[in-house]
Amino acid sequence: METVDLDDWPGREWGDEQLDVAYNVRRKAGPELFDRHMQRYRAESARAVDGLPGRPGIVYDEASGERLDVWGVEGTALRPAFVYLHGGYWVALSRHESSFMARALHERGVATVVPDYTLAPGATLEEIVRQVRASIAWVHRHGREHGLDPDRIVVGGSSAGGHLTGMTMVGGWQGPLGLPEDVVKAAMPFSGLFDIRPLTRVYVNQWVGLDVGRAAALSPALLPARRRCPAVIAVAEHDGAGFLEQSRRFQPHWNAGDLMVVPDRDHFDVVLDLADPGSAAFRALLALIGRSR
Repeated sequence: METVDLDDWPGREWGDEQLDVAYNVRRKAGPELFDRHMQRYRAESARAVDGLPGRPGIVYDEASGERLDVWGVEGTALRPAFVYLHGGYWVALSRHESSFMARALHERGVATVVPDYTLAPGATLEEIVRQVRASIAWVHRHGREHGLDPDRIVVGGSSAGGHLTGMTMVGGWQGPLGLPEDVVKAAMPFSGLFDIRPLTRVYVNQWVGLDVGRAAALSPALLPARRRCPAVIAVAEHDGAGFLEQSRRFQPHWNAGDLMVVPDRDHFDVVLDLADPGSAAFRALLALIGRSR
């Protein structure tokens, strides 16, 4: 593994106002556009799962009682599982706004799994990471009972969900859960946060409550990879400057990953391309799933 300079982190030399501009993508979008994006998440998710075969509301983690939805399973054949981790800076959104890709994937033989996790400040970020990893363990242990192939798990997520995706890509957590090191066969984080130390100086930290040491311990870019699964590291052309910088730095660190800068998209609508089978992002996800065989 390459040596990481712990004193070199994105935005370290920026002032607080610069960091807010770089990472406050809700402010960048403005209230009208932000609300429109959230309405699309809800509407497209509801439309995608309407009448779709699935098993919603399964408790995957007894300790927290958190649940997940399984969509797009059918018949007796096991389907590869795309586990999607929602964004919202760890403090907002849920599985109910996050299944917009389920129908398009179902039509191509892929199931979608969408977990909830306890939102901050109701849970620490360490606990949120634990829950997300528990959802992967659930798919591996119980997937067959629900039409999921436990040997073909691909993980993706947007923004904070991109960070959580990264925390499933790294090594070291699988063994204690009795999972194979390669339980995650491929990954596709969108607008991810891979070195979260800058967020200790951003408004979201009033809910997450990180110091620099804890942030470093929760940063995929600073953690051992052990096995580098194939990945597409996607980010929007019109994303926040901090998110663009995060993806551009993480791609060479994760040397099994390709960087995809999606033109004409912003932080919030880039991941909605997963609902469009004609988009480059959807094709890239299908290619990753194909490599999971």
